[in-house]
Amino acid sequence: MLVDSHCHLDCIDLSDFDNSFDKLIQHTQAAGVEHMLCVSINLEKYPGMLETVRDYPNISVSAGLHPMADESDEFSAEYLTELAKDEKVVAIGETGLDYYYHKDNPQWQQDRFRAHVQVANKVKKPVIIHTRDAGDDTLKILQQENAEACGGVIHCFTETQDFANKAIEMGLMISISGIVTFRNADALREIAKTIPDDHLLIETDSPYLAPVPHRGKQNQPAYVHQVAETLAEIRNTSVESIAEISRNNFYRLFNVTRQNTQVER
Repeated sequence: MLVDSHCHLDCIDLSDFDNSFDKLIQHTQAAGVEHMLCVSINLEKYPGMLETVRDYPNISVSAGLHPMADESDEFSAEYLTELAKDEKVVAIGETGLDYYYHKDNPQWQQDRFRAHVQVANKVKKPVIIHTRDAGDDTLKILQQENAEACGGVIHCFTETQDFANKAIEMGLMISISGIVTFRNADALREIAKTIPDDHLLIETDSPYLAPVPHRGKQNQPAYVHQVAETLAEIRNTSVESIAEISRNNFYRLFNVTRQNTQVER
């Protein structure tokens, strides 16, 4: 059985599932996915996201504001700390830095990133990190804010080998998404070979970044199998081994108790 360590279930277009969230989850379980982490990107929509998944024991959630949220979006460390007290919340984020569209004024992103890591340390829950065109600053802030204490994961990894090595030295996990299946992802595949077993996670980032052969379509947690297949091939092991390694790492990092794979409603 597989775990999807990073998805946005509240963003998935349910028209593919007869407009039924239950059917999405049933389809995901039938595909061999036993647990999902539904990751927060918008605090205004967070209560609705939490309500949608509240009664599913095989779905955990995070609390946080995506770095690509607008500078004017409301955020406070105090509010995030309150959200994190909910037992359903197993992580802080997704947070981090994204300079792709914000190269000229990164300070507000950096301040929010620091606040997320500080909250993660305060509530003793791991942090989910997004980084794009901001590798040096991301590592610097993680080191300065002692992210090693709370732990966490570099999600949807697309950075360099040097970045991966430094993140692993800090005790962080590296999560591989469907990008590893893309034709132009040779560099990522080479890095993915080197990630130690005890630092490896897999994810879909649904509904984004659908893997080959579904590229261009809406992504879904069931497609985490394609990520596992590609990793098994390039790491010269079995899909079952990748599933077990990444599953065990997920439950350990996020302090989640493995549930019965059947949803009880």
